[in-house]
Amino acid sequence: MAKELGLDYYRFSISWPRLVPNGFADQISEDGKNYYNKLIDGLLANGIEPVVTLYHWDLPQRLQDYGGWLNPLISDWFADYARVAFSLFGDRVTTWLTINEALVVCTYGYGMGVLAPGISENDYGKYVCIKNIVMAHGKAYRVYEKEFKAKYPYGKISLANHFVWYEGDATAADDAAAELMRQQSYGLYCHPIFSTEGGWPQSVAKVIAENSKREGYPFSRLPDFTQEEIELVRGTYDYLGLNHYTSRTVIQHASADTLPANIAFTGSTEFNVSFSGREEWGAGSSFWFRINPPGLRSVMRWIKQEYGNVDILITENGYSDKPNTINDDARVDYYRGYLEQVLLSIKEDGVNVTGYTAWTLMDNFEWIEGYTSTFGLYQVDFSQAERPRTPRKSARYYASIVKANSLDVPVPKDEL
Repeated sequence: MAKELGLDYYRFSISWPRLVPNGFADQISEDGKNYYNKLIDGLLANGIEPVVTLYHWDLPQRLQDYGGWLNPLISDWFADYARVAFSLFGDRVTTWLTINEALVVCTYGYGMGVLAPGISENDYGKYVCIKNIVMAHGKAYRVYEKEFKAKYPYGKISLANHFVWYEGDATAADDAAAELMRQQSYGLYCHPIFSTEGGWPQSVAKVIAENSKREGYPFSRLPDFTQEEIELVRGTYDYLGLNHYTSRTVIQHASADTLPANIAFTGSTEFNVSFSGREEWGAGSSFWFRINPPGLRSVMRWIKQEYGNVDILITENGYSDKPNTINDDARVDYYRGYLEQVLLSIKEDGVNVTGYTAWTLMDNFEWIEGYTSTFGLYQVDFSQAERPRTPRKSARYYASIVKANSLDVPVPKDEL
């Protein structure tokens, strides 16, 4: 499929338990090692560069039994696992991502408890997770820097963060709240790594500290970095991995009493905000999906203003549709609209975009949505044991863009 599309690179994730089943580096699975060696070699044999993510939410059960991302030792365990992957595959893999969407891991896995491991610790556990996951990235980067960079000087490492575009709904207070949400949603994961000063974004840290004090905590629920930790994490990037799908408007409320009842996916009690959307924005089949192509350009402009003109690799962007749709015109429109915004970012905003990755190659298991929502350029028939793959109209459209290196290509005709 990747060859049919004419891809320059293919992003995939190594499963930590598949390669290092008990979580620690003392035992490496020969089957796991062989599988990833074959995949990497197969890609390279077809002229496709592997772009490899080390962690996409699957944690060895043994480590979860020890507390998972709430245990501060996990940053060392992750660094040891990263060393295994660098040792086995670093001679052929030059582009690495440590962690995919730490926000989703911590907010939905340890805060709201709707994703694995299902822990509801929104007031404190979520923030412990954030610090530990940022430290894990920093330590893995330093392992590569100290032990592998001289051997593989072209190697690059980052992490892929989740960037929903937030904009104020109507008022100046809404605009200020939107910037606070950007700092909360991106800054907690980017500021320690990409900013010149390191550490947490102060606007977010201040609110959490004030709330913590009012609630009777003797400390801020957002754990501090030591100066040594700030130095360890700051600058641990060679580019920035950007995942983007959707946008939200932000409404500032005077108090938590006026927030929507179902605040889980519609706002934040920490900052007294609720989220909405604009009437002109379209929707995908996933309950959280709103279509606003200029949001991607706005995110990249914000990144440039906040962290300088860092190289940006768009590591995920795609459309959620209902299953079994082959003539997926809505997905074609989505890719056309968002890629136009990428082009404008490059040409008019001077953003240094180095690559674009469609999510996803083929339909997959979408976590709490299961198989009811599909993102694939290729449709997968999950009702058949062989799981046959069929290229959608969007696959043929995407292949024509890759081949022409241009958006000035015709939309393919419908499959009968």
